Amino acid sequence: MEVSKSFIKDLTYKINGAAIEVHKNLGPGLLESIYHQCFAYELESRGLHFQSEMRIPIHYKNMSIDSKLRCDFYIENLIVVEIKSVEAIPPIAEAVLISYMKLLKSPKGIMYNFNVVNLYHEGQKTYVNEFFTELKE
Repeated sequence: MEVSKSFIKDLTYKINGAAIEVHKNLGPGLLESIYHQCFAYELESRGLHFQSEMRIPIHYKNMSIDSKLRCDFYIENLIVVEIKSVEAIPPIAEAVLISYMKLLKSPKGIMYNFNVVNLYHEGQKTYVNEFFTELKE
């Protein structure tokens, strides 16, 4: 299957729908682990393939490094999702997400902060990189 920008857009719509459903039902102020479990349930109920707490492989020159880095979700082997429940996303969390995208050759990443009043407007940030710009429309 050839991945296109429109496929990524449709997948993002489904992922956002899952996150919004969780936030609509639970609201802000809970532990990240609770949102994580509920988000996994919503992804599964939408028939999306994902890995939760997936170990990030790191290859440096001719060696593999056991980094113990884990992304919250890797969805359809295309989109990295990180979940937070904090007052404000620290810049290092954004840097980590961008690094995960690069290491996984993922064209898109999404950061959700469930500790907001309106997830869609203030609790979601999307990132794209060179792997996205290389995709066909």
